[in-house]
Amino acid sequence: MSDAAPETIYLKDYTEPHHWVRDVHLTFRLAPKATRVLSRITFTPNDNNRGDLILNGEGLTLITATVDDAIVNMQITDTELRIASADLPQKPFVFEAEVEIAPADNTALEGLYMSSGMYCTQCEAEGFRKITYYPDRPDVMATFTVRVESDMPVMLSNGNPVAAGDGWAEWHDPWPKPAYLFALVAGDLLNHAGSFTTMSGKEVALNIYVRRGDEDKCAFGMQALKDSMAWDEQVYGREYDLDIFNIVAVDDFNMGAMENKGLNIFNSSCVLASQATSTDANFERIEGIIAHEYFHNWTGNRITCRDWFQLCLKEGLTVYRDQMFSGDMRSHPVKRIEEVLTLRARQFREDNGPLAHPVRPASFVEINNFYTATVYEKGAEIIGMLRRLVGDDAYRKGCDLYFERHDGQAVTIEDWLKAFEDATGRDLAHFAQWYAQAGTPRLRVSEAWEDGTFTLTFTQSTPDTPGQTDKGPQHMPIAVGLIGPNGDEVVPTTVLELTEATQSFTFDGLGARPTASILRDFSAPVILERDMDAATRAFLLAHDTDPFQKWEMGRMLSKDTLVAMITTGATPATDYLDALETVLTDESLEPAFRALVLGLPSQDDLAQTLFDAGQTPDPQKIYEAREALRRSLARHLSDILPTLFRQCETPRFKPDADGSGKRALRLSVLSLLTLLDGGDAARALFASADNMTEQEGSLQALLAAGHGADELQAFEKQWQNDRLVMDKWFMMQVAFATPDTAATTAGALTRHPAFTMKNPNRFRAVFGALAANHAGFHHASGAAYALLAKHLISLDKLNPQTTARMSAAFETWRRYDGTRQSNICSQLEQMLSTKGLSRDTTEMVTRILKG
Repeated sequence: MSDAAPETIYLKDYTEPHHWVRDVHLTFRLAPKATRVLSRITFTPNDNNRGDLILNGEGLTLITATVDDAIVNMQITDTELRIASADLPQKPFVFEAEVEIAPADNTALEGLYMSSGMYCTQCEAEGFRKITYYPDRPDVMATFTVRVESDMPVMLSNGNPVAAGDGWAEWHDPWPKPAYLFALVAGDLLNHAGSFTTMSGKEVALNIYVRRGDEDKCAFGMQALKDSMAWDEQVYGREYDLDIFNIVAVDDFNMGAMENKGLNIFNSSCVLASQATSTDANFERIEGIIAHEYFHNWTGNRITCRDWFQLCLKEGLTVYRDQMFSGDMRSHPVKRIEEVLTLRARQFREDNGPLAHPVRPASFVEINNFYTATVYEKGAEIIGMLRRLVGDDAYRKGCDLYFERHDGQAVTIEDWLKAFEDATGRDLAHFAQWYAQAGTPRLRVSEAWEDGTFTLTFTQSTPDTPGQTDKGPQHMPIAVGLIGPNGDEVVPTTVLELTEATQSFTFDGLGARPTASILRDFSAPVILERDMDAATRAFLLAHDTDPFQKWEMGRMLSKDTLVAMITTGATPATDYLDALETVLTDESLEPAFRALVLGLPSQDDLAQTLFDAGQTPDPQKIYEAREALRRSLARHLSDILPTLFRQCETPRFKPDADGSGKRALRLSVLSLLTLLDGGDAARALFASADNMTEQEGSLQALLAAGHGADELQAFEKQWQNDRLVMDKWFMMQVAFATPDTAATTAGALTRHPAFTMKNPNRFRAVFGALAANHAGFHHASGAAYALLAKHLISLDKLNPQTTARMSAAFETWRRYDGTRQSNICSQLEQMLSTKGLSRDTTEMVTRILKG
């Protein structure tokens, strides 16, 4: 493992920097192997915390450095440049330096690097220190002026363009920002141009820059950007503040996108879209990510984090904002169900395993490892709970006060909550525990009925997590409605505020015992424990007015059926199958909603359910039961499947809520129909499809049913020159491989000429799919464990960030039997014993093993 023990950083140890930065002037003389970076930085001593000048720097070759044009004594290590306070002026001074870096050799994709001949940057969280010496921390904010010198035709940086000439361009960002928001791009690019007029009448130039050949995939992204700008004005009153907004599509990128001020850099997969190459899910994801990065302009850029422990302040808030935007653009009920599916699949898994941590962690070794579902998705849930508790109007008042009070500042969670306390008069000290307490709360409910009074009693508890025990009750909103015996709603949605470990609520004046609809709209991120028979769930599935609860009841019926099939060999009950058929044929329900009801719980979800019930999950049995239920559903619905398939045809492709919903239901139906007709309908759709949604969906239906070899070959031949579509080709083969063949399929694909370790999208397409193939990844042979560990060790030398994140595939190892546990631990220990293992991966693997 790493030679030096990584240093742990603690929230409690935060201190202000010794020096503030007023302004920054940078000159880049770009060359693949020898880029020169000249910096001119004006520093001001911090009167509240005097001390040495400490500048972060990694992988830099220092050419010269001066203070006020004079050479001074400096101490330089692999990670910093330090000048003693005694050698510095005790007034504002100018530090100048020239360093050399090699972007072409930067495979970590952090700092300044090259992607397909293009220069680009990624500086969050701590990448700027790989560009030049600087106090690389989010509470140091300054204005930036940047000059780029290159033979590239396009040269971009943050802010507004101020000057340009032959071989150079200058940019100035007038808004103070931390270094993690710095961006630079230079390359042979084409731009898709647009414009937007703000609510104050200012015209903003918009551009999406892409590689040649991708210019026909920008129109949807441009419209999504305009929609985001208009929505942020209408809903939050936030207007864009520069003259220009640029987006650049980059092939090699560790994340989805980055909100650099005025110059957003995007993973190509998160901005490029066309009917032929992108699925409805791609379009929806692109729309959401473009909105997310744009919304960061205020929640992350104009107001940023004091330190990285406050990461959820910008990310959780901005995720919540993009979720609300997507709901307005499409369907709030469908989006909410999709959000909960993601939360349970990623964040609940994280919260209940060795990687559990608070939304605001108390410590970290490598901040890159805390860009997690807990920070993002659970962080967004906290914002949603806050809004539900204070109400829509008070939420807007709190946001307005926050923006007014803290514009241009680096702030904390306490600053955010204080704005709401001052705007609403509410005490949020108890609610603040959501930021400090890890783990998913368990909420147990019991019911009582007597003389027209219905009582709900809630008991909440949160399991122990690494480093945290004996947790107190949370302050949470629980949305409840009551349904009468005839199916009518007798009490509309009411928000109950839980603040105690045990708490009761009564509803009086009822004529008959109602059925409670609890946790409507998933009003709090908890696990609800409730004794409820199949008949009650079927009743709520039929009559509940809350779309989320309606879906949830169908989901629980499916899960109960599958658990019985796994543990006792039971067969699916006719009542359950009939209930699904009723929902499926109810044309008053959105097609997208019906598709979600038809979807079965994932194998990973079932494994966690069994584990929570005190059983050791068998991945093979889970796989077999789920496949058996799919076949039972297909047979039970055989009379209606062909008709539904035809009814959901969309003659003209449009990636909106209506069209995508119909295609989602059509493909869900097709996956069942393929089990009955030998693949005839799927083959016909594959051959005739004029859009990627149906082409990929029909191929997936074939692969899931054990067919599709010829179609898979045709797909590769058609799309071999489109890198993003080829990611789908790699992914599908592993995702739909049988448990016995998943590891061998993934291994064979790593030898394909188009596979590369250096592109995160391609690596994730193979190994992300392998980790998600539950029965294949957890095959008793341990072959998939060994294959992933081997490639993670190799990848760590190139890209530690992606390696660390992918190692989370092993986080659920304690669920399984002794043989599987031993196999996983053996692979993790082998990773830790690797000489030179990165700090990122060392921390993640250690936490997984010890948690």
